[in-house]
Amino acid sequence: MSDKHLSSQFDSELTSVSTRVMEMGGLVESQIRTAVYALAQFSAEAATEVTEMEARVNAMEVEIDKELSSIIARRQPTARDLRLLIAISKTTANLERAGDEAEKIARMVRSIIDSGAARTLPSSELRIAADLASGLLRKALDAFARLDVNVAVSILKEDDAIDKEFDGFVRKLITYMMEDPRTISSSLDLLFVAKAIERIGDHAKNIAEFIIYVVKGADVRHTSMEAIESMVR
Repeated sequence: MSDKHLSSQFDSELTSVSTRVMEMGGLVESQIRTAVYALAQFSAEAATEVTEMEARVNAMEVEIDKELSSIIARRQPTARDLRLLIAISKTTANLERAGDEAEKIARMVRSIIDSGAARTLPSSELRIAADLASGLLRKALDAFARLDVNVAVSILKEDDAIDKEFDGFVRKLITYMMEDPRTISSSLDLLFVAKAIERIGDHAKNIAEFIIYVVKGADVRHTSMEAIESMVR
């Protein structure tokens, strides 16, 4: 078999597994959107739908990992191809964890509904943060599909906005609980929702870092923004 034919087969396998990652990403995005809807409407039905999606997300992660293991064993890739396969594996892990966070939001929404405090809680600001986090994950997946390092850098910067939203919300929630101690239990559920939203943003940021790793061959975790921008230029 010619080297060209082998290369063509390998490219086809990379395309196939990359497509599966995008499919998984689309499912996780749907999970997050449904979780945000459950939060916005305090809908138990939507919360249940999020939980039901979890099994499909987990199964896709296992399937993609098997496919990656098979490719690495058969092709023994090196350099950028190996970095891409490693990044795909790490991306699927982060997508699965983002799905876990969406499921956590759904569980907290159900708990808030059961408490009877749903309509009195200050949840509207959380929906803004949730939309930011969901948009950031979508942007990260699009950038990963194109291996666009410039968009990856912009994602790293945008994650700070979600962190600031989280910090501001925590301060307001503490004030809310102090004013009415009866809301402490359901407010803590809302705090867990806020943390889950922040973590979804973190997973998008991680995916952006993998893009830079594939293209530039550098691990930029725990690296300053200035150093990352200098590397990408």
